Amino acid sequence: MTSQLHRPKPMQATNNLSLVRQNLRVVKQLHPWLQRTDLSALRELTMALSLSASRGEVLFIDGKWYVTHAGLLRVAFRQHCCGIRTALQERQSDPKAGRWVFKAIVYKSPRSRGFVGYGDADPSNVSSLVHGAEMRVAETRAVNRALRKAYGIGLCSVEELGWSPRAAEPVTPKQHDPVPAGINGHHNGEHRLRDRLCLLIRQHKLDANLVKAYAADYCGTAVLKEAKRDLIEAFVNDLEERATKDREGLVCHLNTYSTSSQEATP
Repeated sequence: MTSQLHRPKPMQATNNLSLVRQNLRVVKQLHPWLQRTDLSALRELTMALSLSASRGEVLFIDGKWYVTHAGLLRVAFRQHCCGIRTALQERQSDPKAGRWVFKAIVYKSPRSRGFVGYGDADPSNVSSLVHGAEMRVAETRAVNRALRKAYGIGLCSVEELGWSPRAAEPVTPKQHDPVPAGINGHHNGEHRLRDRLCLLIRQHKLDANLVKAYAADYCGTAVLKEAKRDLIEAFVNDLEERATKDREGLVCHLNTYSTSSQEATP
């Protein structure tokens, strides 16, 4: 897969060495169980595309590396992309059904004939968190495909992944604030973590079930309640920082867990 990526220039390769070390350090903290082949693939991606794991430009999902919209835009910026044009495909779209189709053209230079990509979105293939925003998702997917063609990036982008719709959970007056199961302790330290997480979920309007899946992945445990307290505390600190600095990127990352086979604890 990485063989389809453009080769870095000598100076770029030299500058990427520090980014390689940073990315490896970050992903080892997030995914300590990664295999040597996965880390090797990340090293090649970093050298080729200068993507940053800490900025969420590349993500590891279900055993594969994916590039994000932010990562593709950064590649385009570094390569001095001349422009991107998008157009709604009215004949293929159905506003009543919430189905939208976009065409995107990426121009690498003023004389470029353009690289074309199409993207579609409807309620059946987007996360429930972005229902009502299918038009924007479709445009983003079209841009991503066009950018990947223009710069020879064989990685699929996260935004191109489809999600099955999830039924909304009924809310009753007696329902407590949603908190991922496994962080309900009895001593003061664990109570403070639970309260902080509860506040973060409510303040930034995050999906508690997706936060639970992300937390388990972050801590490297199949069941979150088996995670050590220091790992959970580190997760809460990281979640707070990401929610404050880049909520959109965090929500995008959480959406990747919506296909998880884990069932949320009531």
